[in-house]
Amino acid sequence: DYYRDVLALTGMYVVLALGLNLVVGQAGLLNLGYVAFYAVGAYTYAILSTRFGLSFWPGLVAGAAAAAVAALFIGLPTLKLRGDYFAIVTLGFGEITRIVLNNWDSLTNGPNGIARVGRPSLAGYVFSTPLAYYYLILVIAIATVFSVRRLIASRIGRAWIAIREDEIAAEAMGIDTFRLKLLAFVIGSAFAGVAGVFFAAKMAFVSPESFTFF
Repeated sequence: DYYRDVLALTGMYVVLALGLNLVVGQAGLLNLGYVAFYAVGAYTYAILSTRFGLSFWPGLVAGAAAAAVAALFIGLPTLKLRGDYFAIVTLGFGEITRIVLNNWDSLTNGPNGIARVGRPSLAGYVFSTPLAYYYLILVIAIATVFSVRRLIASRIGRAWIAIREDEIAAEAMGIDTFRLKLLAFVIGSAFAGVAGVFFAAKMAFVSPESFTFF
């Protein structure tokens, strides 16, 4: 069970890393606040599950959507910044998110966190063992790998690489750099939201301490 649990967590980090790779590796945006979108996904599902009884599968979509909307909200005013300036803004957003989660008692239950988060179920079977969670995250990770590979091989993926290598040259060639950077930021954050939902469902508990910078 210990090894299965480690493998399940590894699969979760694979999803996180692939999402971050779209932002940093492909589009060249140094995002130091990526954990904030992971937290948004986890808390979205935790709140919807405990207060409204939302099940895991719609929660997976809700968590990804909430993280994507948060990325859109942050990206629109900040993606015109470049290099270290953008990195500082995202670092600040990551810390602000953790502080908000820690202090907004009425919504997030503050430092006590949210317990009894709903576990995934499929056709009446409730996921409760390390092996079940391993197979669940394996399916999610495979779907993520497929999606990311398709994105990177597309025209959008090639445009991201052009922006990463030389943003001025890419803009001169007619690429809408701001729109495509925002797209990478939003899609990458959505994958973080998916990983966050899985984390919340697996642990059945979330608290701000799980979403520090490190």
